[in-house]
Amino acid sequence: MRIVLIADTFPPLRNSGAVQLRDLSREFVRQGHELTVLLPAADIDDSWVIERIDGVQVVRLKAPKTKDINYVSRTIGEFLMPYAMRRNLSKSPLAAQKWDGVVWYAPSIFHGPLANSLKKRSSCKGYLIIRDIFPEWAVDMGLMGRGLPYQFFNSIAQYQYSVADVIGVQTPGNRSYFDSWLKKSDGKLEVLQNWLGKPAADKCVIRLNETSLAGRKVFVYAGNMGVAQGMDIVLQLAEKMLVRPDVGFVLVGRGSEVQRLKTYAQERSLSNVLFFDEIDPDQIPDLYAQCSVGIVALDPRHKSHNIPGKFLTYMQSGLPVLANVNAGNDLSTLILNEKVGQVCESNQVNDLLELANTLLEQIHSDPNLSSRCINLFDREFSVKSSVQQIIKALSHE
Repeated sequence: MRIVLIADTFPPLRNSGAVQLRDLSREFVRQGHELTVLLPAADIDDSWVIERIDGVQVVRLKAPKTKDINYVSRTIGEFLMPYAMRRNLSKSPLAAQKWDGVVWYAPSIFHGPLANSLKKRSSCKGYLIIRDIFPEWAVDMGLMGRGLPYQFFNSIAQYQYSVADVIGVQTPGNRSYFDSWLKKSDGKLEVLQNWLGKPAADKCVIRLNETSLAGRKVFVYAGNMGVAQGMDIVLQLAEKMLVRPDVGFVLVGRGSEVQRLKTYAQERSLSNVLFFDEIDPDQIPDLYAQCSVGIVALDPRHKSHNIPGKFLTYMQSGLPVLANVNAGNDLSTLILNEKVGQVCESNQVNDLLELANTLLEQIHSDPNLSSRCINLFDREFSVKSSVQQIIKALSHE
């Protein structure tokens, strides 16, 4: 099939969404499909730039800046983004191109107008991959009320849903958010598990044996450190574990909370914590090979269900997890049923401390723990099955 994928993140960006979409794109090509990826680009001089990456046609279209700016400017930029992309696509060699299916990835919630335009032009189906149920999660966390800003963002999200023929959510627990859409639509809702391809085995620039944590059992967190992650409790845990000279913590990545977290660690003399800037995704397996436990952190105010991309990277590398998540999250059930780690749902540091110590004992006593992680990844999070599921949905009459 000839597929077009609309997104707002892709390599050379290194966030989990960019890595996921890179892997998904490679797999579309591997399975014999023709894939074009449409991306907004604020930093190009021309209206469009076309590249070829791993057999994928990547089209970067001039659009307003939406990353690393204040919320108001970002909102305006994202609102204008699909219209700018549509206009500049019409100036490109693909102006009259038709596709057999349109796929788009949320976040962002603003792709609806472009997806709708391409669907109509091609008379084909559209598949919306939902990884971020915004603005609902912002309301859950108290970042937004249900006033005018919420009404604005919700109307944008609802329009995006209305464009889709099929919506793929992360977990069964997220189905309830789409009850009203199902009642008003002929569309289909299904669970599309997160996925991850096999990374290259590049040597990591971070060498823990050359740091103050050499020889320790290391808890690692690699990913975004923003408001949604609730990272404070991780540093509180590290402070509680200062009495254990055999344990350390490594936090790798970027995000709005990084500087505040670094200040917190400095003020409390957390000698067992090291921060590093984000690294190339292909270096992640080598980083994890130096560690003992992967950390999953989600702000407990979340009510939606989330299987973070970093959880997949831990499983892929055979790394058991220590998770601090909102109560009732589908991720908790998965971790406990599969026996691949420990989960705290109380958001209490003493509870997390007890679970951390339990997990360290398990690592020592359970020789099958790592293989269970790898087996779970192979069974549930294959990028091959994700592409097959999307193609089936777009092909079905």
